[in-house]
Amino acid sequence: MIALPNDDNSCGWYQALPPAAPVTRLKGRQQADYAVLGAGFAGLAAARRLAELKPEARILLVDAQRVAEGASGRNSGFVIDLPHKFALEHPDPAHKQKLLGLNRAAIAQLQGLVERHDIDCQWSAVGKYQGAVGERGIAFLEHFEHLMKDLGEPYHWVEQAELGKVLGTGFYRKAIFTPGCYLMQPAALVRGMAEHLPGNVELLEQSAIRSLRREGNQWWLQGDNGEILTPTLLLGTSIFTREFGYLKNRLLPVMTFASWTRPLTDDELARYGGELNWGLTPADHAGTTLRMTADRRILIRNSYKHVPKYGASVSERMRQKIQADHRKAFLDRYPDLAGVPFTHTWGGAYAISRNFTNFFGELEDGVFASACDNGVGAAWGTISGTLMAEMAVGSDSRLLRDIRQVTGMPSLNPPEPFLGVGVKSRIRLARWQSRSEL
Repeated sequence: MIALPNDDNSCGWYQALPPAAPVTRLKGRQQADYAVLGAGFAGLAAARRLAELKPEARILLVDAQRVAEGASGRNSGFVIDLPHKFALEHPDPAHKQKLLGLNRAAIAQLQGLVERHDIDCQWSAVGKYQGAVGERGIAFLEHFEHLMKDLGEPYHWVEQAELGKVLGTGFYRKAIFTPGCYLMQPAALVRGMAEHLPGNVELLEQSAIRSLRREGNQWWLQGDNGEILTPTLLLGTSIFTREFGYLKNRLLPVMTFASWTRPLTDDELARYGGELNWGLTPADHAGTTLRMTADRRILIRNSYKHVPKYGASVSERMRQKIQADHRKAFLDRYPDLAGVPFTHTWGGAYAISRNFTNFFGELEDGVFASACDNGVGAAWGTISGTLMAEMAVGSDSRLLRDIRQVTGMPSLNPPEPFLGVGVKSRIRLARWQSRSEL
């Protein structure tokens, strides 16, 4: 039995959107030239590129939920150009330059779609801050500076007084600013792209696929009220790729959580005293991500959990504890805004690998996948989905050759219960070590 997404219904980004258009579901037997599972960043990009390359083909894009209800609509709204976290530590400069080129190709593609279709998603080229609170964080920043010099990318230090004028808080001692990151409203961006798919792409939502089998040269995708037959299947299913029997014991399901406020009033904005529309990620990877949106909401993101049963792994008690942790982080930074409530707290599941390797390739004849984004889904999902479509039709490009060179096979995980114990222990240790940065 395939375990389906089990997301909470309290994602602030999604709840801020206007009501969705009427849904079209999978019904009856459908024959398609290509089927794409998962309508997040990877699936949307794959379906669009297939339509461009094969304008006469019938392409079905299928999702178990509504578009933007899943992981792609739940992130913190960063589209990051730099190699991220552990990828930035790679010893081969050429490897990192390829990652940089892939990420920037994704950003250019997303910006083109936003401009072409006038997608209202707070898209903005404002860069991002990497912030530090204490000595541990500053040590990470100094190491980050070294990596940026090696990469040859622009950056500059921002000291506490100048940083406070932007963030509206003196909580952070220092930051490094990098200019290439874009910010956006992820649920609005994903839905906007889905609303402007090419004419030969049919979007089927709330259409969970319960089983997958091969018969002859056809793949059969069985849903509750219909089925799809196709010779070529593209999986943009992230962590759920393992539910179809692929990359078993190689993907770790992790959930990260965020809370945000309602929009600040004019009086609250005056007390806040900072700028609108900025984003800060922690120098210490286990620290707190902080955003002020263009529409006056403050977002706090931290707290990581191993979720072997996805959303079903998160109890109401756990959710309340996470929100309390977020509240403390908020009040540490903005004590003068103690009267501003959180309106939403949500989680999003994604895939990481123990060796921090992304999978991209053909799983078996006629099945292609991009899986394991290691926490950078917007840019990586977009470019890997695009190139997965090119691979599926036998195309070739410099970017396709690059992505093949920087991806590989996620390493095998230990069996349960050792895996769960190890992951939970590692998360607890990271939180304790990073407690000064939370």
